Amino acid sequence: MPSQPNFHRTPQGTFGVWSVEPEDVVEVWSYRASLSVVAAAFCAGTLAALAPEDASWAAALQGGGTWLAVAGGSGMAVATALIHIYVAPMKRLLQALLAAGAAGAAYLAAAHPDVPLPAYVAAHPDAVWLVGPAFASLTGICFKEGVCYGKPESLALALLIPCWLLGHLSGLVPQAGEQGLAAATALLLALFAARKYTQPLKDDIGDKSVFEFYKLSEEEQQRRIQEMRQQGVIGDER
Repeated sequence: MPSQPNFHRTPQGTFGVWSVEPEDVVEVWSYRASLSVVAAAFCAGTLAALAPEDASWAAALQGGGTWLAVAGGSGMAVATALIHIYVAPMKRLLQALLAAGAAGAAYLAAAHPDVPLPAYVAAHPDAVWLVGPAFASLTGICFKEGVCYGKPESLALALLIPCWLLGHLSGLVPQAGEQGLAAATALLLALFAARKYTQPLKDDIGDKSVFEFYKLSEEEQQRRIQEMRQQGVIGDER
């Protein structure tokens, strides 16, 4: 039988020991599942857009494009809520970008209810101004994952997504080029989401002692640093 997770491990962090609790594990798996939802929604939409016109299954997916966008946006909402970033303003920025993109998407869906959202954006490049912030949020997640864990597919996505959107917005990229960029983005998103499940849980938990330190007041932070100096954990400033 597989061993049960040791939830109360006490790793040594930057600012002291911390424990892995059951809720940490739930958050990590929920974060990874949310990225899978984002990838699945994007892949389904891309597959529908690139499929032959006479494919009945593609027509069904295209007709449900707005709901695919809702699923992807919901996945992003969970991901930006659960992602662990030490610098809190960066996390709030990702959430603000997603909120702006979601608001833009909701406006387009309400203004053009007879046209699936992805189809409308594809036919009206200026709509990227409204939905683009949500993709900027996804780009931020990919960049963070690539930098923190050295994932080449994540770094590639951080470059591909803006190129794809800007190419569509500017009209400088021909249709075949846009389709190629969309297909590459879908494949890399699927790879990115799948490989998240191969990472150790501690990667996505991060150093909880840092998060706990930043929750302290400035006075409490200074007191904690002084205690660490007295314990010889860190050296004195010269």
